[in-house]
Amino acid sequence: MDAAVERDFREFVEARSPALMRLAFLLTGGDQHAAEDLLQTALAKLATRWRSVDSPESYVRQVIYRQQVSWWRLKWHRHETNVAAPPDEAREDGTSAVDLKMTVRAALSRLTSRQRAVLVLRFFEDLPEAEVARLLDCSVGTVRSTTHRSLARLRVLAPELEETLKEVRQ
Repeated sequence: MDAAVERDFREFVEARSPALMRLAFLLTGGDQHAAEDLLQTALAKLATRWRSVDSPESYVRQVIYRQQVSWWRLKWHRHETNVAAPPDEAREDGTSAVDLKMTVRAALSRLTSRQRAVLVLRFFEDLPEAEVARLLDCSVGTVRSTTHRSLARLRVLAPELEETLKEVRQ
């Protein structure tokens, strides 16, 4: 943006932000942080189209409405609850699954490509040993020994996966 266009955009934001913030606040059910995020998203989209938008306020309002509808549709957004104090007991929030995925991904990245391929095909794609052998153009015995060595290597690389590896073997 050149200086004049940027100045016009800043003047619009300063003049209309309070009213637009009230709109976003109401649409988010009184969640101040979500309202700020909503308005910031809308203003960022407006900034990219500032020169071509005839009615900036109408454009921002439309973006706010559509963005809020998109957020309503997101599963995680619907289940979020704001409370004044944290609960006495911790609830499962899905972070342990994310931590597990990150640990597995990091450990797999440190295996050889053949070891990684065997484990992914066997345990993530749930293919039988014979199919893995056919896909990798090797013998079933090679698949079995590579699986054994790969799981042993994962135990060394990520000992925190031991419980998961026990479940895999069963």
